[in-house]
Amino acid sequence: MDIEQAAKQIVDNVANVIVGKDEVIELCLVAMLCEGHVLMEDVPGIGKTTLVKALARSTGCTFKRIQFTPDLLPSDVTGILFFNQKTQEFEFRPGPIISQIVLADEINRATPRAQPRCWSPCRSGK
Repeated sequence: MDIEQAAKQIVDNVANVIVGKDEVIELCLVAMLCEGHVLMEDVPGIGKTTLVKALARSTGCTFKRIQFTPDLLPSDVTGILFFNQKTQEFEFRPGPIISQIVLADEINRATPRAQPRCWSPCRSGK
């Protein structure tokens, strides 16, 4: 199967879940294939989360959603290293950012400390 057929199959599969948003589905798939990011802005209840979740399932990727709130800490996003007293070893519990597709919902509500640098505007001196 070539890439065009695979892409069409993915778009058709997601279109079964999200009706009437073919262009948005195609653009999200293009961004995914280009290893890019997508900024979705729309009113609540349109199906943004459902679209991303369907795209992740159709491509066999892992999906996580982060709800940004004012009390969110950086470790809530990245994960934590904790000491397990039973095994007497440190264990890593990954946060939701350790996923192939991540939906970051309402980033503007989080404190600047919890917002990853890649989502903040670039302030280089160039």
